[in-house]
Amino acid sequence: MARTVPDDWKHLAAVGAAERERETLALLEGALPDGYTVYHGVHWTRLNQSFSVFGEADFVIVSPAGRVMIVEQKAGFLRETPKGLVKVYLQTERNVSIQLARTIEGMHRRFTAAFGAGTYCIEELLYCPDYVVKNAAIAGVNPDRIVDATRRDRLVSIILQALPADEPRLACAPKIHHFLADELALTPDASALVGQAGTLVTRLAGGLATWARRLEFAPFRLRVIGTAGSGKTQLAVQVMKDAVANGKRPLYVCFNRPLADHIARVAPPEAKVANYHQLCDWIARDAGRAPDFQAPDIFSRLEATFADAPIDSRWQFDVLIVDEGQDFQQPWVDALARLVAPEGAWWWLEDPLQNLYMREPVALPGWTVLKETTNYRSPRDILDYVRDIVGTPVPLAASLVSGSPFDGSDIAVSTYDAASADGGIEATKRAITQALALGFRKQDIAVLSFRGREGSALTALDHLGPHRLRSFTGKYDLFGNPEYREGDVLLESIYRFKGQSAPCVILTEVDFETFDERSARKLFVGATRATMKLIVVASQRAARHLRGEHDDGVE
Repeated sequence: MARTVPDDWKHLAAVGAAERERETLALLEGALPDGYTVYHGVHWTRLNQSFSVFGEADFVIVSPAGRVMIVEQKAGFLRETPKGLVKVYLQTERNVSIQLARTIEGMHRRFTAAFGAGTYCIEELLYCPDYVVKNAAIAGVNPDRIVDATRRDRLVSIILQALPADEPRLACAPKIHHFLADELALTPDASALVGQAGTLVTRLAGGLATWARRLEFAPFRLRVIGTAGSGKTQLAVQVMKDAVANGKRPLYVCFNRPLADHIARVAPPEAKVANYHQLCDWIARDAGRAPDFQAPDIFSRLEATFADAPIDSRWQFDVLIVDEGQDFQQPWVDALARLVAPEGAWWWLEDPLQNLYMREPVALPGWTVLKETTNYRSPRDILDYVRDIVGTPVPLAASLVSGSPFDGSDIAVSTYDAASADGGIEATKRAITQALALGFRKQDIAVLSFRGREGSALTALDHLGPHRLRSFTGKYDLFGNPEYREGDVLLESIYRFKGQSAPCVILTEVDFETFDERSARKLFVGATRATMKLIVVASQRAARHLRGEHDDGVE
């Protein structure tokens, strides 16, 4: 039986590792003889230097003689194109040969630096258990080293043929194992796992989007009360796609402009997407009343103009989707109702726990109500932690259910002195450094201010240390579009980031004297934006409460 590194993979499988890779790992462990070692997973990073050791490789096998084989597994369907064999990931395609070549090149570079040129031997193998390669010449890999569906029962024998156990032992063999295991603090590379986690959570959270769309009644007025991470966004996008496929006109309206911009990127191009005040602006301009965005009361003026503007058939839609309904005001309901065509459908999506403005719920008499309390997005330990902390001031949080396959994200709470002018800034810099050290890329990180944009000490900054910040300037162009600073790390307020998520969330400037209902809701919103890692940067007085009796699992 082969040795596997790490050896706790059966436990990891229970929390969401790819099923097909687990099957292959079980096969390699059981069928390869003693003396062989299988490094797997194999997305690892060195914590103190933050670089990927094995790149995209799924398995690295070392023979008793020290010969190394990189195995790249591509499960599912592949496409053979004039440019080579490609794997389709959602809306993107990756060239398999280019991907494998980069992995091999990276391994050669590091081995040469560690052991010297010509002192080691690296083999390669492409494993496609579900696909028959028709034209091996375009795969970009030696045909003898392609194990497709017709040869998958020979995987182990082909590996043993390439890595014979009885050949002379390479002088660097002990060093190779030392390099691959002992010297490296092996830990999952977040940057490589981000896509896998996102795909898995998207699939799990798709339940709401599937069965809610099967409901039928007339008139169609459905109020969906769903917690963060329950799949409301997926539902909204699927409803729009259904409408377009059936030749109908959909309109999506939310409260936050950043969420509207995000939805516009994933919605079908035929759908109309706006936040409420953007919609008011469109209708005002259409009525010949161009708004002055420099006016101090511009938003209330826009609301009044929309409510009074005549609505003709051009502004009536077959499907209206309201998102972030907990932030809407009662007068807006009547204004929006005029946009629903006769026999049209109206969806209202909301999460009372994300009601940061403490507004009374709008009245929707006669509507059908659907409730979903399962959060698929947040790792289980994050949801457990937030449920425990938030559940006292906001009892509704106590009923939340975790549906995530991920756990053990290790919530981190660091502190700063609120009396220091730049204490929060310096602590946030350290949090970004910590996130990068864990393997997250800058584009995976969202820094969210607990204080809001206007009250944040970070708002006016272009940089945090060496990191350029991408943030809203507070200004709009002539067409009402928000202007952003160019940067690598996103800086937002929890108010503007509602409805969105990021692999690593740094919730910063967390400060309060009393942990009241408003503070609890803000913590809930900020924490549930994280899909993999949550780092809380809190004042000393706030951190005492956030740790307190809930210190388990918190650093």
